[in-house]
Amino acid sequence: MSELFLKIINMSISASWLILAVLILRLVLKKAPKWVNVLLWGIVAVRLICPFSFESALSLIPSAETFPEKVISGPSFDIQTGISPVDNRINDYLGDRYFEGVTVPANNGNNIMTILTIVWIIGILLLVAYTIISYRRLHREIDTAVHYKDNIFQSENVSSPFVLGIINPRIYLPFSMNEQDLEHVVAHEQAHIRRKDHWWKPLGFLLLTIYWFNPLMWLAYVLLCRDIELACDEKVIKELGNEQRADYTQALVVCSVNRRMIAACPLAFGEVGVKDRVKSVMNYKKPAFWIIILAVIACVIVAVCFLTNPMGFQFDEATHTIVSANYFDMRNADDTVAIEMNPAQISELSSRLARVKNT
Repeated sequence: MSELFLKIINMSISASWLILAVLILRLVLKKAPKWVNVLLWGIVAVRLICPFSFESALSLIPSAETFPEKVISGPSFDIQTGISPVDNRINDYLGDRYFEGVTVPANNGNNIMTILTIVWIIGILLLVAYTIISYRRLHREIDTAVHYKDNIFQSENVSSPFVLGIINPRIYLPFSMNEQDLEHVVAHEQAHIRRKDHWWKPLGFLLLTIYWFNPLMWLAYVLLCRDIELACDEKVIKELGNEQRADYTQALVVCSVNRRMIAACPLAFGEVGVKDRVKSVMNYKKPAFWIIILAVIACVIVAVCFLTNPMGFQFDEATHTIVSANYFDMRNADDTVAIEMNPAQISELSSRLARVKNT
């Protein structure tokens, strides 16, 4: 289990560089369609889900293995962030702390990882328990819901419209909603279903449950929820006139809810960022074609640069021919012993170096 958690930590750190890139791009691509932001978060999800990645010279991730596997079997934590000044400062500090007049058990790294793994599992269980309790409470509230039409239900216990369900999603509305607001709300929730947002948001919460220890993951999930709503609003209003948009924003304000807790569901009409969504609706302008093209190109570049790992050490015998070498041996000796290698040993060294990926 410690090995799994170590893999999760390294994947989380690699994804953190991608999250930072997405945060910057969200600011740069303000005039791009809102679905571009959701696509960028999808790239983050791919990085978090895939346990492996290809190496590329274009990769902008400093290191794919910040904490190497030897931290479990070794006495100390030596990090490899890929940023040499950071590695040197931290590893020197840790080395002094561990070895300056202190005898450290050989399994110290394993003990620390075991404790961290237990804490990680407890965090996952707490979030799973929160999700189960929230769903059961919500289902109790909608037990008395009355069928309105198609996949739409109404309930006196519902304060704001929302979508619930993954396989057969349903739209739940309050009884008190007038016809004008109901038309806009249903259009919004149906857009959620067509865009499969009732899949993507639970998937985002599932990844948050696994990577809960990373603060950037919490920020990414909150922004994902906002971007999902903005993209859905944009899909609905692009066919509406100015007066209809004003009615739509009025429905947003009327149906807004104050939710301070992060939840896996539901997709509520006025759940998050109502103020920003109203501004976005009222200021909406159809993006130029060249902006869409640039946004798509930016997504492709981000995927290439952050879904791939940096190239490891590679030895090219054709470029760097070894003509002379010594090997050093400190076994059973007070001083280091250096012995000249013969041609056969040099050939063996070259062959082994050619197969080395990381060192």
